Amino acid sequence: MTTPRPIRIFDTTLRDGEQSPGASMNLTEKMEIAQALVQLGVDIIEAGFPIASPGDFESVREISRTVDGATVCGLARCNDADIDRAWEALQHARQPRIHVFLATSSIHREFKLRMNEDEVLARAVAGVKHARNLCEDVEFSPEDAARTEIDFLCRVVEAVIDAGATTVNIPDTVGYATPFQMHHVIKSLRERVRGIDRAVISMHCHDDLGLAVANSLAGVEAGAGQVECTINGLGERAGNCSLEEVVMALRTRRDYYGCDTRIVTPRLVPTSRLVANITGIQVPRNKAIVGRNAFAHEAGIHQDGMLKERRTYEIMRPEDVGLERTDLVLGKHSGRAALTDRAKALGYQLTAEQLQTLFDRFKALADRKKEIYDGDIAALCEEQFSELPEQFTFEHYSLSCASGSTPTVELHVRQSGAAKSVTVTAGDGPIDGIFLAIEKLTGITTVCRDFRVQAVTVGKDAQAEVTVELEHNGQVHRGRAVSTDSLEASAKAFLAAVNRVALGGQPRIHPQRT
Repeated sequence: MTTPRPIRIFDTTLRDGEQSPGASMNLTEKMEIAQALVQLGVDIIEAGFPIASPGDFESVREISRTVDGATVCGLARCNDADIDRAWEALQHARQPRIHVFLATSSIHREFKLRMNEDEVLARAVAGVKHARNLCEDVEFSPEDAARTEIDFLCRVVEAVIDAGATTVNIPDTVGYATPFQMHHVIKSLRERVRGIDRAVISMHCHDDLGLAVANSLAGVEAGAGQVECTINGLGERAGNCSLEEVVMALRTRRDYYGCDTRIVTPRLVPTSRLVANITGIQVPRNKAIVGRNAFAHEAGIHQDGMLKERRTYEIMRPEDVGLERTDLVLGKHSGRAALTDRAKALGYQLTAEQLQTLFDRFKALADRKKEIYDGDIAALCEEQFSELPEQFTFEHYSLSCASGSTPTVELHVRQSGAAKSVTVTAGDGPIDGIFLAIEKLTGITTVCRDFRVQAVTVGKDAQAEVTVELEHNGQVHRGRAVSTDSLEASAKAFLAAVNRVALGGQPRIHPQRT
């Protein structure tokens, strides 16, 4: 059997992924995702754009100091200040990489850079040489390569390889390309660029036309050795190539591509959930690989086929991506050992104290709904274990409301252990009334920028998962909660965000994952 050609996975969730509107992360959250990416088996972690902000610099520096098991990369434009700042952040990394970029397409040369071809070529070479003087591992990206004239793109790629670039990335920056076109570009570079074998060709495709994964795979088929992607396909505008999709496409169709990655695929779903919960950007149910419906079968014909032979309607095993084949195994008679085992299978390593808290919450939930799904357990883990001290703790509420009338809400909380309550008759509906009651009781006024409710699992007794984003003094704070009572979940999520406001936006600490 022929050994599959290895494809490097370059994860840019912490850089390009964070550029998704609403996906900003603090240092603690970035550190947690970086560790999860190491456990997932990614080859390169693009930790940020160090010169962009003090926060980005700090994130790249701290990840560089702590991450072991993957190359840590920082982005820089082709100028000395950017490159020096990137190296300052990266210099303590065990495996550092400087990633420099410069636009090359005619539209960027004319309207953004106001430079001709020779000037662009000279700056690209100078940037790579300066980075190579600091770091042995240098990646160069000709921004908007997919819309760059092929003759000029070949000139640039050859020049930066001669200058010392060890990886040359070919971005489809605006998601304009088609698979046939990307295959042709990579094939042309391999055939026409002198010394192309001295560098790894990389793909970086955006999803504006829904072709990011297809374009990346086309590049791999033509000889690219690295794919740049993000967890859940996060990124600018419509997002980037989805890591989980391209990885499983290469693995499932190894017979066709003859390639594979070193990704630990059972970590895909836990990592997807982690990123979704930290960013507040939830995964659509029908999302390939990690969506809740990815391995669900409702049609009778499909169910019949699955019972007779799984491969009739499944080309991957759910276990291979981190989902449990049998979902309904826990109920109110289940014990601590079974719960611990299931939490571990979902990617959570619990302390004794955390397990006791989870077990108590699990038992309370089991009394309220008949069947406990994996999604319920994951939601309890994500919601319960926070090392952030809560100034305001939800107790209970009562509500009087009817169509066309103003609701009356009685809300009870504890502030630093002391009981507090308030009664408010206000708002346009029960949820608005609850939010106004929280603001009155806490004395903190906010603007609600986002409010989302979705079912954690299935059935009329499913838990509601509520995510809210509140703006206060120009900063956005996120809160999340679950409950079989959607109004209670709404109150808890709003109060969680208000707690962040009250405590200066300190980060939520998530459970440790294996």
